[in-house]
Amino acid sequence: MPSPTRSKQADHRKIQRLVLSGLMGALLVVSKQIMSGLPNLEPVTLLIVLFALELPRETPGAITVFILLQGVLYGFGLWWAMYLYIWYLLALLAWLLRRMDNALLWAVFSGVYGLCFGGLCAAVYLVAKTPAFALSWWLSGLSYDAMHGVGNFVLMLFLYRPLRKALQLAKKQLYG
Repeated sequence: MPSPTRSKQADHRKIQRLVLSGLMGALLVVSKQIMSGLPNLEPVTLLIVLFALELPRETPGAITVFILLQGVLYGFGLWWAMYLYIWYLLALLAWLLRRMDNALLWAVFSGVYGLCFGGLCAAVYLVAKTPAFALSWWLSGLSYDAMHGVGNFVLMLFLYRPLRKALQLAKKQLYG
């Protein structure tokens, strides 16, 4: 039988992780809203990559909060279905590449992900509409994908190192 102290510590740790996931999700929403006036320039990619690297257990919960709040803010349309896989895929890819600790390589990864974003999102239209519609939707948004890729590249290049160090410090203070 587990000791009451150990059980309380485990419960405390679970609550702590749950609250942290919620706060991380809220940070994703707020940071996206702050930059919403700029076309396809968003810190969500940067933050999800950093979260996946430093707080992998809390990241799926944070992404879930982000996706749900985006639906509440903008409506649960067909576009929302894209979010059900696009951000989890990013976190998974970042986690798989977690041994990489080079700002330039993460910037390239982030830029490529932004460039491919429209193509990845078009997958919903393969199912919901037609392949021709999916292709035309993707092609019509290539200029925005290019801006997305450049924005992701620049944000990651300049903010990866300082934000990762800040997250590592915060994690050390939180979890010891």
